Amino acid sequence: MNRFVQRVSQILETGGLWKDMVLLGLSGIAIVCSLAGIQPFPFDIMWISILLCGLPIILEAVIGLITAFDIKADVLVSLALIASVSIGEYFAAGEVAFIMQLGALLEELTVSKARDGIEKLVHLTPQTARLLKGGKEMVIPAEQVQIGDVLRVLPGESIPVDGVIISGHTSINQAVMTGESLPVDKSVGDNVASGTVNQFGVFEMKASKVGEDSSVQRMIRLVQSADAGKAKIVGIADRWATWIVVIALSAALLTWLVTGQIIRAVTILVVFCPCALVLATPTAIMAAIGNATKHGFLVREGDALERLSKIKVVAFDKTGTLTYGTPEVVSAVSVSDSVTSLELYRLIASAEQLSEHPLGKAIVNSYQKENGSQLVPARDFQMIPGRGICACVGEKCVLAGNAELLHNNGIDFVQPDTADTCLRQGCTVIYAAVDGEFSGYIALSDTLRQESADMIAALSDLGVSPVLLTGDHENAARTIASRLNIQQVRANCLPEDKLEAIEGYQRDGRFVCMIGDGINDAPALKKASVGIAMGGIGSDIAVDAADIALVDDEVKELPHLIALSKRMMVTIQCNMAFSMALNFLAIVLAITGILNPVVGALVHNAGSVLVISSSALLLKWRKREQSSKLSMA
Repeated sequence: MNRFVQRVSQILETGGLWKDMVLLGLSGIAIVCSLAGIQPFPFDIMWISILLCGLPIILEAVIGLITAFDIKADVLVSLALIASVSIGEYFAAGEVAFIMQLGALLEELTVSKARDGIEKLVHLTPQTARLLKGGKEMVIPAEQVQIGDVLRVLPGESIPVDGVIISGHTSINQAVMTGESLPVDKSVGDNVASGTVNQFGVFEMKASKVGEDSSVQRMIRLVQSADAGKAKIVGIADRWATWIVVIALSAALLTWLVTGQIIRAVTILVVFCPCALVLATPTAIMAAIGNATKHGFLVREGDALERLSKIKVVAFDKTGTLTYGTPEVVSAVSVSDSVTSLELYRLIASAEQLSEHPLGKAIVNSYQKENGSQLVPARDFQMIPGRGICACVGEKCVLAGNAELLHNNGIDFVQPDTADTCLRQGCTVIYAAVDGEFSGYIALSDTLRQESADMIAALSDLGVSPVLLTGDHENAARTIASRLNIQQVRANCLPEDKLEAIEGYQRDGRFVCMIGDGINDAPALKKASVGIAMGGIGSDIAVDAADIALVDDEVKELPHLIALSKRMMVTIQCNMAFSMALNFLAIVLAITGILNPVVGALVHNAGSVLVISSSALLLKWRKREQSSKLSMA
């Protein structure tokens, strides 16, 4: 018996949408022919609809009863079909089966559309790889790479699989995987992940994780794990559906005994099927997940959106979340009488022109952005790993880097008080010497995201309180918080401090959302009512801890996500209220004999279609901008 049940289940699961569409098409033709009085077969043509659409429903009901004694909507529908056929109401039976399968197809299309939107965000897997074998380089499909293969990656190429660098030095843009805006220096022995981009330098690597084990494929599995059935409110709907089945059977039996008209009992079974009630929640959740996907969010389970709708506090990490993680020059200070601050800035930027280091590039970009003038060509450029650079600019020799660089070159200096101030504010300080004399410094600071201020304001409009939890110094944290109008700030936070802060809010009875991008945020992401990881899948630990991943780092979409979660819950509540009201109205009409099985099937299943259509509207729902902002635009 178990083997038979498993075999039938496999048959029902094969074919997908195309099979369902074909069955519905043939059944629809049979219904049209029946309405037109066309009967080309020696049997009633509605048997085509009954067998094609009704038999799968009956088989599902039988399997559910045998395997888990699961009394759900398909049990009631099966009884309605069998009862309709037993009294010769073939058209009613075929119509019920057809419309029930039509409702199931609409639900499947809604879910499919939502998942298709999710899949578009994870088409990041490189298609080819440069395999080194026998002293030759050959280009092969990335899926053919095996563990242990040696690959070569050129500048600008995406890394095809996870692996370890065995030759060469480079810098990797890991934004798609970790959310780090600054490229990360990599050398022999360092790990690299598939989907990340080689910024400069040719390197060779040995493949360590390929195929389904690679980072990008793990991201796809994360997306595919989205399951609307895990939301708590779905369980409530299922429990109600079970009770409704029992009530429907009792009502049908009593009506038959009192009136003596079995057709009324059959109509009750038809109209009392709780399909709209069961469809109300999962369709809304999956449509909301699809909407969130279009705005850059990967939602692992519908329960996360349900919890997000109750959020009262949003806790932010600073670096990479409210800021870009890309430094800009905030000050250039000369301490020498022989060179002005602007001249020092120009000399350092000119010397850094040939540098591939992110800080060097940041200095050059900042200078050109602020001054727009041409830099002086540099010669005799030398990069000193872990220290800085040395170059000749015009007739001057320039050293730029950390304090160790100056000390190693015999240059003594006393740290300026202003440089101490910059360091206390969380800035990165680059010291400079010109012609063997300490001449000043450049201070760089992280860049605040342009959308952060508007995002924080929009959260306040939704009744959500923003909180800053950061490991930065108090002064740096306060500076960022004041620019964003965040009132609650906790600085110098270790991972356990962030965790403790989250627990404190929860002890006060408030639902709290944590947004972070690093491993140090993982404990807080796990503990929070809802955890959102920045930068796609981020680090393994951060992603495993988070409920939602923000792929493109667009934090401006966060208010939309929270507003969407609230809208989703309103839609679910309206769907459930509507479906229950329609069911009870239809059963009253069925008991009094106003509805027959055919009309009852139309009325009931029209409710299911309306519920699915209502949920599908969430796919394109968009949070409205505040009127004040519109008037300013």
